[in-house]
Amino acid sequence: MGTQDSDEQTGGTGRRALLGAAVLGASGAVLGLPGTARAGGTRHGGGVKSLPVPTIIGHRGASGYRPEHTLGAYQLALDLGAHIVEAGDLVPTKDGHIVCRHEPEIGGTTDVADHPEFAGRRTTKLLDGVSVTGWFTEDFTLAELKTLRAIERIPANRPHNTLYDGRWEIPTFEEVLKWQDEQTRKRGKQVWIYPETKHPTYFRKLGLGLEERVAKLLRKYGKDKRNSPVILQSFEPTSIQRLNTLVDNPLVVLLSSAASRPWDFVETGDPRTVADLITPKGLREIAGYAQGIGPTLDLVIPKDASGNLTTPTTLVADAHKVGLILHPYTMRNENPFLPANFRKGTDADGYGDVFGAYRAYFATGIDGVFTDNPDTGLLAREDFVNG
Repeated sequence: MGTQDSDEQTGGTGRRALLGAAVLGASGAVLGLPGTARAGGTRHGGGVKSLPVPTIIGHRGASGYRPEHTLGAYQLALDLGAHIVEAGDLVPTKDGHIVCRHEPEIGGTTDVADHPEFAGRRTTKLLDGVSVTGWFTEDFTLAELKTLRAIERIPANRPHNTLYDGRWEIPTFEEVLKWQDEQTRKRGKQVWIYPETKHPTYFRKLGLGLEERVAKLLRKYGKDKRNSPVILQSFEPTSIQRLNTLVDNPLVVLLSSAASRPWDFVETGDPRTVADLITPKGLREIAGYAQGIGPTLDLVIPKDASGNLTTPTTLVADAHKVGLILHPYTMRNENPFLPANFRKGTDADGYGDVFGAYRAYFATGIDGVFTDNPDTGLLAREDFVNG
């Protein structure tokens, strides 16, 4: 999941039927929610329809406990029971390999600053209209990146994660695909992943188009099919549209704040904002080439000026009406990432009433959620399903 995170800043009907309008909730009658169905079910059939609902997605792995986008974080997410692992945010290297990093800028997620041999690579670039200073994956070969080690991205919130700084290297997407197969064999059940194309317009202008490279790897490992255990996502609708012509995987359009514009829209002069995309008309258009949306949680339940949750929007019902599923982002246990009315104290690394927040979001009928703490998410899911 990208910089559009809330704490940071043409397939047609046949393909939509892959995901269907699966929903959750205690029941429509009990909750009084339009378009909700019994919670805790498992979709019947192959592919995404076989996933439990609500689906618990390990956001960048189990990043509440390990440095994100490492094999350690991915492995722990599986060990904690995540139904899907978001492995990973995909960015290219100088020599055209695809690696898993939260952003192309790696100063905040690796020990690159401790490598004097790379001091001269530090630079300032304009990334989707924002000036960013640091070290960028596209300026390194894969061999050079492999000399680096991952570190915790938000140590103020997760000081305990710094214990694992330096333990894991940057994984390639190909290594993740091999790891997925290995874990599927070892565990005796299918492991799912949920990679994202990061800043695809930016990289295409550099001659490092992501979609073709990702599709090539998926084809190589036989994971480019309708029922393949790989869901692809992007904040840029045109990236999803491009992937729709290259692979048959389930596709999800990520949606940031209502007032924001996808960067590909900015580049092409498309005046629409996310607010336009979540109208019934906008959702129908998305359903023409994707099977789901990944909205920020604020699009599901807005917050007031004090940061408290208000009344849910109609987004869940509107999306389900056109056959789209919803996997909002991101649930985290720490106070600063929770709605104000679910915080406990003011400690930046203190846990709040995250179970209460899960209840509120699950009650809207979402089909799953990205979480940095898959074990917490699964317990909250169990409470909701059994409640």
